[in-house]
Amino acid sequence: MKLSQKAEAHANAALPPSRGEMEGGSTVSGIAHTVTPPSPRPSPIKGEGDRARLNIPANPLQWSIGLVGYGEVGRILAEDLRARGVANILAYDIKLGSSDDGSLCAHAAQYGVRLMSSHSDLAAGADLVISAVTASQAVPVAVSSAPTLKPGTRFLDVNSASPGAKIRAAGIVDAAGGRYVEGAVMTSIPPYRIRVPLLLGGPAAAALAPLLNELGFAAKVASGKLGVASATKMCRSVMIKGLESMVIESFTAARAYGVEDAVVASLYETFPGIDWEKQASYFFQRVIEHGRRRSEEVREVAETVREIGLVPWSAQGTAERQAWVADLADEGLFGKKGSKEFARSADWRVEADRILDKVEPKE
Repeated sequence: MKLSQKAEAHANAALPPSRGEMEGGSTVSGIAHTVTPPSPRPSPIKGEGDRARLNIPANPLQWSIGLVGYGEVGRILAEDLRARGVANILAYDIKLGSSDDGSLCAHAAQYGVRLMSSHSDLAAGADLVISAVTASQAVPVAVSSAPTLKPGTRFLDVNSASPGAKIRAAGIVDAAGGRYVEGAVMTSIPPYRIRVPLLLGGPAAAALAPLLNELGFAAKVASGKLGVASATKMCRSVMIKGLESMVIESFTAARAYGVEDAVVASLYETFPGIDWEKQASYFFQRVIEHGRRRSEEVREVAETVREIGLVPWSAQGTAERQAWVADLADEGLFGKKGSKEFARSADWRVEADRILDKVEPKE
């Protein structure tokens, strides 16, 4: 992608300090939040950077790998890296020390992941940092991690952020002596796990790609130029996240009018390669469960469109719909979060009916 001069200027603009960070749907004031979870939970390890070696092992399986964000993505990576033979895995998540950290700490204990006290402490002890947080926090995480990075530490940013945000984050990490690589995850992670298609970008991408693949990733270099991989991801998300929102809106409205069977039949005729019943159920499930994170991603998608001078009407609408469903999920409309039944209905009509019971039709 070729950014316009206006977008390039926007991409390189200084970012004001963040007042808070959001990982896994939680917001806590202060990006360098220090916590000590109570025993018998794993205690965050302080001072790892003081003992860390400046020489990074040639064999990536011997690396110390730091996971910033220990939600769905971070936990999948921890499990698969462990299975691959990586012995030293560190993690930090903003939920540490909160009332919601129980499952996080239990998972870390089960897989031998060492929980760190802050972004900076994790960065000091890692040979490879993988940033997997919410889209809006891509640059703030780089800001808080950069000061303690060892020279030559790889920093893989897999957040769904705009090309401009990735370029700003790269400038921060590289100026601190790290080696920033942008990553673009090209489809849903759970079905593929660590083997999810991953595009890399930036001057350090070509050197990192084969090392990541030794760790079990399915990475390939999109470009040596920053912004290309993320632009590919973001432009795709205009379609994919937009389709999710359109299906929820279309199918729920059709259900209200009693014409859902006719609408679905018409879609099967127009697009016979898609199982619309199954796809609709999957879309409802994913947006109900991850709508908050997805809405943030689509706001970054909108920024990507805005950076080249277009008004992102579609992306803005998609972000609002995803956030609206997330609000309903927070209210408990779809059941208790974290339960086995939450966001797991095999029939989209169940969730559409819950939405229709909530909204009030106009007279």
